[in-house]
Amino acid sequence: MNKQETLRILQKIQAGSMSPEDALSKLCAEPFEDLGYAKPDHHRELRQGVPEVIFGLGKTPEQITGIVTAMLGKGQRLILITRLSPESAETVEKTVPLNYHETARIGIVGEIPEPSGVGKIVVATGGTSDMPIAEEAALTAEALGNEVVRLYDVGVAGLHRLLSRLDVIMSARVIIAIAGMEGALTSVIGGLVDCPVIGVPTSVGYGASFGGVSALLTMLNSCASGVSVVNIDNGFGAGYLASMINHQDRTNA
Repeated sequence: MNKQETLRILQKIQAGSMSPEDALSKLCAEPFEDLGYAKPDHHRELRQGVPEVIFGLGKTPEQITGIVTAMLGKGQRLILITRLSPESAETVEKTVPLNYHETARIGIVGEIPEPSGVGKIVVATGGTSDMPIAEEAALTAEALGNEVVRLYDVGVAGLHRLLSRLDVIMSARVIIAIAGMEGALTSVIGGLVDCPVIGVPTSVGYGASFGGVSALLTMLNSCASGVSVVNIDNGFGAGYLASMINHQDRTNA
């Protein structure tokens, strides 16, 4: 149940077309469903504004299919599945209408909505190798109703590539800066713009990058103001946070 459905119930009570008892019965419907191996949270959208997202890694295709089926049965119109392997996707799409994005390892059930955010979210990467995490962030943001602009391979090793797109980054409402190696892209962008910058360190790099720890520490120690950092390779978390920021009215921010 989402906020719009709850509002419609309350409006029916106000209009006298639904009794308070019937409304209470609907509102008190089981907020989660026990499938044995999972408990889908059907009231997540009512509480947080965004339905529950399925983390596919570690789940069998049959479990993912069961969770998706339960969500669809409760009227959820768009379902996001992250870290979904190609093999699992092949099995799941035999039962449910799945749109699979292999680079991002994301499966989407339902149609991506029209953008409803205040402005644009820019997703920038240091290199091409960061694209899987960038696509996870970008598709997450798009699935949550945002216009996304992608700027890939604009890292500090060739700073002119980023500077040639200053018009794009300066017009953003939120920027997701994704980089491995030393992760300097986040600080550079943070020093150029007046909007929030979300740093995403990736595990891309040679031995001393320690699987993304080097980039993580660089971003955490950024001297640029207005920079926040999510966990290593957490494109989903960055896309989700960027969407929350982009749906905040500037007058209330």
